[in-house]
Amino acid sequence: MLPPLRPIPIKDREPMVFLEYGHLDVADGAFVLVDGQGVRVQIPVGGLACLMLQPGTRVSHAAAVLAARCGTLLIWVGEAGVRLYASGQPGGARSDRLLYQARLALDEDARLRVVRRMFALRFEDDPPARRSVDQLRGIEGARVKALYKGLAQQYGVTWQGRRYDPASWTRGDLPNRCVSAANACLYGVTEAAVLAAGYAPAIGFLHTGKPLSFVYDIADIVKFETSVPVAFQVAREAPPDPEAAVRRALRDTFRKTRLLGRLIPLIEEILAAGGLAPPEAPQDAVPPAFPDPGPSGDAGHRG
Repeated sequence: MLPPLRPIPIKDREPMVFLEYGHLDVADGAFVLVDGQGVRVQIPVGGLACLMLQPGTRVSHAAAVLAARCGTLLIWVGEAGVRLYASGQPGGARSDRLLYQARLALDEDARLRVVRRMFALRFEDDPPARRSVDQLRGIEGARVKALYKGLAQQYGVTWQGRRYDPASWTRGDLPNRCVSAANACLYGVTEAAVLAAGYAPAIGFLHTGKPLSFVYDIADIVKFETSVPVAFQVAREAPPDPEAAVRRALRDTFRKTRLLGRLIPLIEEILAAGGLAPPEAPQDAVPPAFPDPGPSGDAGHRG
């Protein structure tokens, strides 16, 4: 009998694959995409951080189970990879880490320390002293606008600001469409890393009130070295299918920058800046009925 599947650590995986117009299933023990003519394409599901499922994709029960056991995030997205509709959750299986994250977010001083660390990492500069989270958010907004403008000039792209209508994708100008497509990819792999580390995507520090608030917090730190430069480069070249070009270029950028190997240590560094210790389990808590079989993938992967 073969041993049970053990998830691969996310740092050793490829970032993502986009799939459309097919039926995801398990055939002969392999994860496959079957098109309308019955042609099978094997997908190395255990070696991917996430699968971005575009319109026209159906998923069988067996495929969802195998993806969960491999610790691979399934994300249902709209055309061109934007507009997240739903996602599976192969990670986030550590209550101690969820409580730690919530404790940091609920403590005003700890939350401010976390936000200050995110600011310093994003802009490679210590934030001004004695500023509240709201004040830092305002400073961040001004700096982000300047970064967009500077990168647009560097790549020779006409930039009139970050604006697009999610309900009408084609009405957006080319640079904004490329940025949106690139950021969607970045958010997907970042969510996979957050879940693999055992944390909650919704419990953010600078962003709040969204299902992916913490994902946005983390993704924003690396956005201007990954997704935005790629988006402007593709916009300058103006290929016939810019969204697909963005995905291919960003996949290569994630590899070159070793992004998946950096995200979980980055998450831990940011949370550690809060200065609070992870909570201990209550003495009267009931332990697991079955012992942990040992390390499997990352901390948040379900054994």
